[in-house]
Amino acid sequence: MAEAQAQAEGTVDGGRRNRRLAEAVHRYGAVSRKGLEERFFTLAFSGLVYPQIWEDPVVDLEAMALKPGQRVAAIASGGCNVLSYVTAADVRVTALDLNPAHVALNNLKVAAVRHCPDYETFARFFASANDRETADLYDRLLAPHLDGATRAYWEGRDMLGRRRIGYFGRHFYRQGLLGWFITMGHGISRLHGRNPARMLEAKTRADQKRIFEEELAPLFEMRHMRWLMDKPASLFGLGIPPSQFDALKGRERHMADVLKARLGRLAHGFDLSDNYFAWQAFGRGYAAGGAGPVPPYLARENWATLKERADRVTVVHASFDEHLSHFQGPAYDAYVLLDAQDWMTDAQLTALWTEIVRTAMPGARVIFRTAGEDTILPGRVPDAILGRFHYDADYGRGMVDKDRSSIYGGFHLYTFEG
Repeated sequence: MAEAQAQAEGTVDGGRRNRRLAEAVHRYGAVSRKGLEERFFTLAFSGLVYPQIWEDPVVDLEAMALKPGQRVAAIASGGCNVLSYVTAADVRVTALDLNPAHVALNNLKVAAVRHCPDYETFARFFASANDRETADLYDRLLAPHLDGATRAYWEGRDMLGRRRIGYFGRHFYRQGLLGWFITMGHGISRLHGRNPARMLEAKTRADQKRIFEEELAPLFEMRHMRWLMDKPASLFGLGIPPSQFDALKGRERHMADVLKARLGRLAHGFDLSDNYFAWQAFGRGYAAGGAGPVPPYLARENWATLKERADRVTVVHASFDEHLSHFQGPAYDAYVLLDAQDWMTDAQLTALWTEIVRTAMPGARVIFRTAGEDTILPGRVPDAILGRFHYDADYGRGMVDKDRSSIYGGFHLYTFEG
């Protein structure tokens, strides 16, 4: 029992990371084309993928309607959301992830909240994220308070032999799979005489739309670009495995048309002054000197609350159903699944929702996103399980319209009525 509780509340050994990820992604034999794509994705996804999470925490918070003292289980990813939740509500959050790099990033963020002496020091790591002195600050302020696995990751070496903690002195948000993908997108655009950073020159929403149509939209009509975008491997940098690629494409003939529409919404669907996702996509980081939007946990006005509630966040290296299996009964009031279910087989979905039903408090809310517009659960998860939840499709469509990240087709809320 003690071991089970430790696994439920602490960091699980990273030695099983490849097996867990493979179980989540691999559906085809290794010698098939789809099987090779899946294994290539698993290799790419085993390191740091998301320096910033790509879901809007403001939308999450509205959908969860959290009350003080409630408990949330959430996929961690880059950690922006789980820390943002506790700035807005006095709740406890368990941040779960299969990727040891994401676990290390979340542990570092929590330690930085606890041990940075002021907001300015914290912001040097996660807002400006391009300060060469952060490596020394890490050694003095944070390293002594980290567990061995987290220290091993940040003090380990990248492919060029540099300590990974040095990422924060070299534009952290340009690191990792997503950072490299965005950088590559900028490079390809410039090879074609286009500059995504021009989007940040816009003064109005009308300017944003005009610049997008002039500068970036033509790329999606080029024959060779349309061919490239129709290859699943072209989107691995977004953390999209082959199975999710098909869901994202949906009924469209060309993936380029889907990507054009969603990038267009990111470019001009919201005002730049309120959309930090657009700053990341078009500027590869947040606005210099705190002059633009940031996630709630990085807002200066939330620093005191965040510091007070840092101990409300627990980081766990485990899958959702693995973690939930250690509880004997109702444990959580909300579950945040991000888009992970797009990856799952019917058996995996059923196992996950079986554990959710078993551990959900009355009225618990489950939120997730999908690449396509519709919920993926009916016909794949038994009616005996889904029948215990209320689902409002119209509500979800309204939340998609509010989601500033702009890349998902669907937002879904299931409320437990058990």
